Amino acid sequence: MTHCTLLATRRAALATFASAIALPALAQQKKAAPKPPAESDHGWYKLRSDEGKPFPNLRLPNELALQVERLPGLIRVGAETPDVTLVAFTDFNCPWCRRAARDLDALVTGDADLRLGLINNAILSAGSKEAAKVEMAIIKFHGRKKAYAFHKAVFTLTGHVNGARALDIAADLGLNRAELADAAEKDPELADALDRQMKLADAMAFTTTPSFMIGTAGVIGYPGPNAMRTMVASMRQCELIACG
Repeated sequence: MTHCTLLATRRAALATFASAIALPALAQQKKAAPKPPAESDHGWYKLRSDEGKPFPNLRLPNELALQVERLPGLIRVGAETPDVTLVAFTDFNCPWCRRAARDLDALVTGDADLRLGLINNAILSAGSKEAAKVEMAIIKFHGRKKAYAFHKAVFTLTGHVNGARALDIAADLGLNRAELADAAEKDPELADALDRQMKLADAMAFTTTPSFMIGTAGVIGYPGPNAMRTMVASMRQCELIACG
């Protein structure tokens, strides 16, 4: 099993676009992305994994890509004024997300002009949703820096992750377990934030975890650290995840 769920397709992304209408509209428009290469059997761009195999990807509607920065509960890491932003959609019970978390931290730490965004797509279990709401409670009470420390720590765990294990990690970080548990269970603002994140992921056809957004491209699954670095470099060169 190479990914945590079934691969999505560009056709599915466009079919689910109508569901995004309910998301808040943006007040401004940005210029359209450059015209991409011809569509291949594996996706919109000629992307390859670290193993050299064609890797599934899709072209995201610009209207959906623009919604990301408005999402509540979005964790931002890295450059304040980035030239490239990479957004990861993850589930705390996804083993490929666990592997990617280490690589992404190294990537953003070593690149002063890169920003990493983290969005919960808690599709694998009820425990995933519980842990995601603990993370959002940490953002609310302690800020994104502490939430990122929590995010990385949870992905060092093995076995099933749920709310109780997430709260254990929060307590290890010196946070008030009872306060976070109460908010995660009862605060409608946190439940709404998670719902909006998951609805956007669904509208993007991100039914695999992890999935990534970079520019207006969606990457379905984890192609490996070298492929991620190549995508970032390509964005700087030609504003596409794969040049040429």
